[in-house]
Amino acid sequence: MENSVNNFTNGQVPQEIKKWNWGAFMFNIFWGIGNKSYLPLLCLVPLLNIVWIFVCGAKGNEWAWKNGNYSSPQEFLLVQSTWSRAGLVAFIVAIVLVVLEFLFLGTLLAAIFSSMPR
Repeated sequence: MENSVNNFTNGQVPQEIKKWNWGAFMFNIFWGIGNKSYLPLLCLVPLLNIVWIFVCGAKGNEWAWKNGNYSSPQEFLLVQSTWSRAGLVAFIVAIVLVVLEFLFLGTLLAAIFSSMPR
């Protein structure tokens, strides 16, 4: 009986795997090392990293599938779901922190300017 991974040995990536990966987006370098995908190391290059994090999020699943040893797309998605959940939580926390920082700075600037003599 043929193993289901053999259907994709020609470099084919199953369609259900071709989707956004929050883990590859947020934890690009660590995710890449953990998934034997070393292209995310390009995130260490200044200015390129601004664009490359989005490439990692979009292509990460495909890279991990090609470099991993998974018996089925379901097994792969189960492994990546942990990375994706952690990445999504990190993204939400980062957005909340940025919003809070802007609110704090806005309040601080308003207090400074309101106390200045006219």
